[in-house]
Amino acid sequence: MAVNDSEYMRRALQKARRGIGLTSPNPPVGAVIVKDGRELGSGWHHAAGEPHAEIEAINDAFYRHGSAALEGATIYVTLEPCSTQGRTGPCTTAIQRACLGRVVIGASDPNPAHQGRGGNLLREAGIKVVEGIEEAPCEELIRAFSKVQKTGLPWLIIKTAMSLDGRITRPPTEGQWLSGEESRDEVHRLRGEVDAILTSGQTVRADDPRLTVRSPEVPTQKEQPWRVILTSRDEGIPKSAHVLTDEHAERTLIHTRPQLERVLRELVCEHGVLTVLVEAGGRLVGRLLDEGWADELVVYLAPLLTGGPTPATGGEGVRKIADRLRLEGVRFQRFENDVRLRAILRGAGGDLER
Repeated sequence: MAVNDSEYMRRALQKARRGIGLTSPNPPVGAVIVKDGRELGSGWHHAAGEPHAEIEAINDAFYRHGSAALEGATIYVTLEPCSTQGRTGPCTTAIQRACLGRVVIGASDPNPAHQGRGGNLLREAGIKVVEGIEEAPCEELIRAFSKVQKTGLPWLIIKTAMSLDGRITRPPTEGQWLSGEESRDEVHRLRGEVDAILTSGQTVRADDPRLTVRSPEVPTQKEQPWRVILTSRDEGIPKSAHVLTDEHAERTLIHTRPQLERVLRELVCEHGVLTVLVEAGGRLVGRLLDEGWADELVVYLAPLLTGGPTPATGGEGVRKIADRLRLEGVRFQRFENDVRLRAILRGAGGDLER
């Protein structure tokens, strides 16, 4: 019987995506165990400190079919199995103890100190290893983890909602939203993917946002993202602001006159952050784009023309056409009358080795 490795790796990817937003500072990983064309077990990494996907899959197969069924079976795992002792034991050892005969890997470990080591240890133990199956989607799944490993900086997503003329102008007497209700619900799902939300003191003073995840579609075990406020004013944030008075106030970090790179590196080192979502006005968004910190863009386009003086993205902009930021992997989705654009930024933070 011909084995379709891609089919089973796509199944492992489905499992892995259940961990998006839950596993930091670890990446989301999924695993599936197959023998003679039959799936014996599967698993995914639920949270840092809990069993890795390979262990989850081995345990699932063991309890369903017994240890004998595992002998000679194939495990499909979206990321190269770990080979070092951390909060949990090395998965390479668990794979050997389970007597699995074949390991199919999607993406290699982006940590330069570990890259290739897991596969080599398994080969030395007499286990057949196949690498690079569905590699692109597996690498996309761990892109934030990869950036942290290579640069020490988090993956930064800029989110904005704007009118068709690129404005966020609103009369003072109206609410803070240009987009519709379905788009705002989608923003909560987007917040469920990230570890921190970055905004400006100006936005907090003007809109008093909550910056929390409030969606029944986000797993209940999802910890509220850190709320990171950058302010240039010594008086800081009003004491009555939601971010200082609600039940998640301990998840609010305020930086006065900050050095941006230092803030981002501290989020990684001190709080285990992999992904940051920016929800701010045009001034901060423009600065992030000008300085090349952003990796991804999510824009909600509302069917409005507002005009006025307030752009969704400010900053100095580019001096020549060759310096323009490019969008790759552009995806569109409609929410009621709004259209969401989501894309990777090139010529920005994702291209830099800092």
